[in-house]
Amino acid sequence: MDESQSKNETTSLPLEAAIEAILFYKGDAVPISELSKITGVSKEDAEGEIAHLEASLSGRGLSLIRSEQGIMLGTNPAAAALIAEMRKEELERDPGNAGLEALTIILYRGPVSKPEIDYIRGVNSATVLRNLLIRGFIEKTADKEGGRAFLYRPTTDLLAYLGISRIEDLPEYDRMRNGLESEKVT
Repeated sequence: MDESQSKNETTSLPLEAAIEAILFYKGDAVPISELSKITGVSKEDAEGEIAHLEASLSGRGLSLIRSEQGIMLGTNPAAAALIAEMRKEELERDPGNAGLEALTIILYRGPVSKPEIDYIRGVNSATVLRNLLIRGFIEKTADKEGGRAFLYRPTTDLLAYLGISRIEDLPEYDRMRNGLESEKVT
């Protein structure tokens, strides 16, 4: 494939770079068929560029992870000790105002999708949600009605940590839930 053929139809990026950007943006496994559709190339061309991307990442901090769900970017397994140390530090740190804000939305509104959380907060919540997932405060489940979408809900560990046995025991639960219901994403 020559340089002109490896260009993505919607950007001036080479196809390999476009695929890398998509994988970075999505943060989850992306089926090759979806990468093909987004970039406007055949599955075979997408697979060829994925192989090039995988080779170019060899020996670097990132690597491609392949699963039944598709392909995603992940950290190189050789960085496991470094990542484990960083994760330990994250778990020991206070979740901060952004974490508490997202956690409140999930507690009072959950199960709730990331776009809904982003809409209510007014900012991208990807990092905050990742930190809450790592800490075991929330869990991510498939949205049975929304196809590939995910919903976030509090874990039973969080409820135990808060000293409550059910969500409805939260202070002013009914009033807060009704207030957040009016913030539905349309």
